Amino acid sequence: MTTESPVGFDRRFEALRLRRDDDLLWVELANPRKANALSPQMVDEIIALYRHDLRSEGVRAVLLSGQGKHFSAGADLAYLQSLAEAGPEQNREDSERLEGLFASILRQEALTIALVHGSCIAGGCGIATAHDYVVAADDARFMYSEVRIGFVAALVATFLPLRLRGRDLRELLLDPQLIDARRALDVGLVNRVVPAAELHAAGRALASGILERASSESIARTKRLLLEVFGRPLEEAMTRAAAANAEARATADCRHGIATFLETKKPPRWR
Repeated sequence: MTTESPVGFDRRFEALRLRRDDDLLWVELANPRKANALSPQMVDEIIALYRHDLRSEGVRAVLLSGQGKHFSAGADLAYLQSLAEAGPEQNREDSERLEGLFASILRQEALTIALVHGSCIAGGCGIATAHDYVVAADDARFMYSEVRIGFVAALVATFLPLRLRGRDLRELLLDPQLIDARRALDVGLVNRVVPAAELHAAGRALASGILERASSESIARTKRLLLEVFGRPLEEAMTRAAAANAEARATADCRHGIATFLETKKPPRWR
């Protein structure tokens, strides 16, 4: 089964299901028979979707979930077999594809929310935690399992420090064990834990609340800035932040926000 995209580019999706709901885009990983394992096709479709300028289509938030019993079990068996047989050039190409996967999520300027239930393993866990927010069902379980098979969770290690303290990051990447949703909340891997039956409603409420309170232009600029200054020397980071501050003042949203506050003594309702 294929579905046409509800946003403005000409592509049909087989590994994803998309549904547009006003300024929200609901996305499902759609291979429940294999626990939404990350096939090359699914990876390519996620990259194509998240690289798209969704804000220009009126999408202010993307909510990603998984069909079936699990969010994602990570790489599928056919993919693991191909890794065992691949040469250096093939491995490099595949690593660059995964780099594109995580970068596309991190750099998507619409608000992004992952809705996780069941198992969320390895690359699937990386996809979830690359989102701005992770809302977990109380039955969710998380694990970066790469070292179990002699692999390295190299790419997720570049952005997990945005979420986790160093000691917790080391524990998750060096000692692969399933952790439950409450433990994931304690260490900062997820932002909310809700009953499984309320997962999608909680995601909608989170997105709606943020989009009501915050300018989508400001959200996009803040997301961009966080990636640009992360890990840079202080002086360089401050210089870039000062430029971002000045640039934001020239936006229509900033002018509207200031004018509204001066007139009403309240911030705008952005949604």
